Amino acid sequence: MTIQTMDINIDVGEGVGNESKLMPYVSSCNIACGGHAGSSQTMRKVVRLAKKHNVKIGAHPSFPDKENFGRKPMDMACVALFNSLKEQIYSLKTILEEENVLLHHIKPHGALYNMAASNIKTATVIIEVVKSIAQPVKLYVPYKSVIEDLAIQNNIPITYEAFADRNYNNDLTLVSRSENNALIHDADEMFEHVYRMMKLQKVKTIQGLEVSIKAETFCIHGDNLHAENLLKKLLLKLESKAIKILRN
Repeated sequence: MTIQTMDINIDVGEGVGNESKLMPYVSSCNIACGGHAGSSQTMRKVVRLAKKHNVKIGAHPSFPDKENFGRKPMDMACVALFNSLKEQIYSLKTILEEENVLLHHIKPHGALYNMAASNIKTATVIIEVVKSIAQPVKLYVPYKSVIEDLAIQNNIPITYEAFADRNYNNDLTLVSRSENNALIHDADEMFEHVYRMMKLQKVKTIQGLEVSIKAETFCIHGDNLHAENLLKKLLLKLESKAIKILRN
C-alpha cells in the first residue's frame, strides 16, 4: 500500500496553554507573536516544544488588536501595518535564532488573513513584509485568493492552506464565526471534510455545492477546546487510508 503524506498545522501561543498536548499530532505550527496574542515567554516556550517534536515553525502575525483577538478588520495605514507585522515576525525570529531553529513559514491570523484573501492593499503589505525578511520563507495562503496571486507574481513560495475545522461558502470564504455552523466539532465530519479536499480537491460548502480547492496543509485551531481529541481521531482515520503527517 502506498503511503501518502500530508501537513497538519495549528495556531498556538494564543493563551490556551494546550501546546504540549497538540504538538505530537501535527507537523507545523503558527506561533502568535504579539499582535493578537503572545509574548516573548510564550513564544520561547512554544518554540522549544515544536523543536522537541520536530514540528516546522511559522510566524502568526495579526492586526495589533489583542482586545478583539485579531478577529476584527482594521483600517490601518500601509506603513503602520508593515511596521507592526515586521516587528511581530522579527520578535519570533530573534527567539528562533537563539534556539537555533529556522523560520519555515508565515501565516497571517484572523481578520488579516481574511482581508488579504480579497483586499489587494492588505495583501500587498504582507507580501512586502515577506520580501523584507533576509531568508526564504513560505507563505500559507488560501486557494484562489488575492494574496496567492501576488505571492506568485513576486516569486514567494506558497503553501495552499485549507481549514479542517471550518466550513466554507461557495466563494471559498470561511463561514463567519457569528454563524452556528462556522466550526466543525464532529470528528467523523472533519475526516470527510479533509479527505474530500485531499482526494477529490473539492470542498462541500454549507450551500451544498462541491467547489474545487487546493490544499497542501490543513489547519486545526489550537484554541478549539476539543482540538486534542479531534486531532487524535482525525489522524487515526487518515492512517486507516494510508495517509500520515509529514514531519521535517
